[in-house]
Amino acid sequence: MADKNLSKDVLNVVTKKTGKPISENAVKKLASGVTSDTVQNETELRKLIKQVSTMAGVPVTEQTINDIVGAVQKSGLNMNNMETLMKMLMKK
Repeated sequence: MADKNLSKDVLNVVTKKTGKPISENAVKKLASGVTSDTVQNETELRKLIKQVSTMAGVPVTEQTINDIVGAVQKSGLNMNNMETLMKMLMKK
């Protein structure tokens, strides 16, 4: 990602939204295992959503997981536009 402060901004937004701090190292460890195949494979994407949910300490329902998977599949999300996704999430 081009903006060096983006990761700190994302962590701050997540902390603000969830009320629970997430360490930068935990995010980096999780992100290091994410590939373009992860977001294109429904099983792997569901696993990633659950890992993020657990890390953030915020439970997600099966319906929410379905909604996220559907949105990712519909958008054709790939690793090249992850920065755009993060910026959109930070605005919410």
